[in-house]
Amino acid sequence: MVALELIQQELMKEDQPLEMLRQSLHLADAERRISELELRSAEPGFWDDIEQAQKIQQEITKLKKKQDRFNKTAELLENLQILCELGIQEEDESVLEEIEKDLASYRQKYDQLKMETLFTGEHDKFNALMTLHPGAGGTEAQDWTQMLYRMYARWAEQHGYELEILDYLDGDEAGIKSVSFRISGENAYGYLKSEAGVHRLVRISPFDSSGRRHTSFASVEVVPELDDSIEVELDPDDLRFDYFRASGAGGQHVNKTSSAVRITHLPTGIVVSCQSERSQRQNRETALNMLKSKLYTLALQAQAERIEDLKGDQLEIGWGSQIRSYVFMPYTKVKDHRTDYETGDVDSVMDGDLDGFINAYLIDQTNIADK
Repeated sequence: MVALELIQQELMKEDQPLEMLRQSLHLADAERRISELELRSAEPGFWDDIEQAQKIQQEITKLKKKQDRFNKTAELLENLQILCELGIQEEDESVLEEIEKDLASYRQKYDQLKMETLFTGEHDKFNALMTLHPGAGGTEAQDWTQMLYRMYARWAEQHGYELEILDYLDGDEAGIKSVSFRISGENAYGYLKSEAGVHRLVRISPFDSSGRRHTSFASVEVVPELDDSIEVELDPDDLRFDYFRASGAGGQHVNKTSSAVRITHLPTGIVVSCQSERSQRQNRETALNMLKSKLYTLALQAQAERIEDLKGDQLEIGWGSQIRSYVFMPYTKVKDHRTDYETGDVDSVMDGDLDGFINAYLIDQTNIADK
């Protein structure tokens, strides 16, 4: 019974942090906002402006999901406290295994909610547009790029996000030469902005018949997908459009018709492509949105007031130093060089377990901003 009593004492301490978390998430404001929007949606003529009505419905859904995540976490804690108390009263230690399992689930849900309080950036709420490129190293680097893509796909699946491939180019023998994709869902960019940079792999290469250890690099670019509230003006004379037949694996990856679109922004040399849609018009529109998102993000980074102020030499991609290393041999470790967060469970990380790294990055950025 000692184990149950210790857990009960631990659970009793969770009420205050959970209440503080509720306040940090501004759930009272969310409830008032939901009531306000639901009243508006009940007004006559609400659906006359379909676009505006859809935005309101989307905001209601988003706020209710936020409420639901907290309520389920609070309900889990309450059930744990009741089950623990019953186990002590009945002197029934058989509930210990169930309590420990649910307690681990509660801590995971609590930590995920706590991460949401760290989203203070203007664009954190947006979808994320990600592009992966291999570094030098041929097939080995291209295989590493595919491994990273799988890692992010698994992370998105585990968190209920939707992933859509926008552009995909197969490697020469294996792996991926380049891939662009959208991860859609609340705070997708807020989570995934931590992944932008160069990722380093150390392993025994399966493509080396001599069994030597190889170091490979791949770059991960992450930008927020802009919504209608942000306007980016583009000069048509600065754009070159190329139309071509989609390449790649086809099927789940890309559409195979001659509708793929590549746009080059001449002043900066930025190139974006889209081949996921069936029509050339849709691919063109998606590619333009990708270009605007990249230019807007780079303008913020360069503190440029106008897109025209961005020059090609400012935007030249250099590998620089890696943000994270993934070591498979001679030992196993994944370490983030910005936060020093690390784990020896490489397999879990490659299966999408990135929350520890993301959380450490968000806390680190919050601490920097507070200084």
